[in-house]
Amino acid sequence: MPIINHEIYIQAPIKVCFDLARNVDIHTETTAKTKERAIAGVTTGLMEKGDSVTWEAIHLGVKQKLTAKIIEMEKPYRFTDEMVKGTFHSFTHKHEFMVKDNGTIMKDRFVYRSPLGFFGKIADRLFLEKYMRKFIVNRAIELKKIAEYKKK
Repeated sequence: MPIINHEIYIQAPIKVCFDLARNVDIHTETTAKTKERAIAGVTTGLMEKGDSVTWEAIHLGVKQKLTAKIIEMEKPYRFTDEMVKGTFHSFTHKHEFMVKDNGTIMKDRFVYRSPLGFFGKIADRLFLEKYMRKFIVNRAIELKKIAEYKKK
C-alpha cells in the first residue's frame, strides 16, 4: 500500500491555506492539467465535514470519475477525505496545516490501494506511485502560488 507524504511552506496565514485546500473551485484550478471538474455533490465553494464531491478528470489518458467524502475536519488544522467510489481500491488523503514563522506548513499524506491486486502492485512500482506523487506535489505548488498571491 503506497504512502505519499509531502510538505510545503506557504507564506500565508493558516486559515487562508486551509480554506483554499478545501475549496472545490480552487481544486479545479490547481488540477487544470487533468481537466478535473466537480460533477456531483458539492460542486463549488468550501467543503465541510460530511460533504462529498464527485470529480471527473483525465488521468493517464483515461476519463475517470471519483467520489470522495470529508470524513474528519478540525478547522483550520486538518481535514481528511476518503474515496467512496472510484478507480482505486481505496484511498485516504489527510491534509494538515501548522503555523510556522509568518506562514503555514501544509502536509499531505495520501495512502492508497490500487485495484487489480497483484497487477495493481506492479502498476504502483512501474508508474502509478510516481504519477500520484507528482499529482500531489504539483497541486501543492499551485495552491501555494494562489495563497501567496491572495496574501498580497
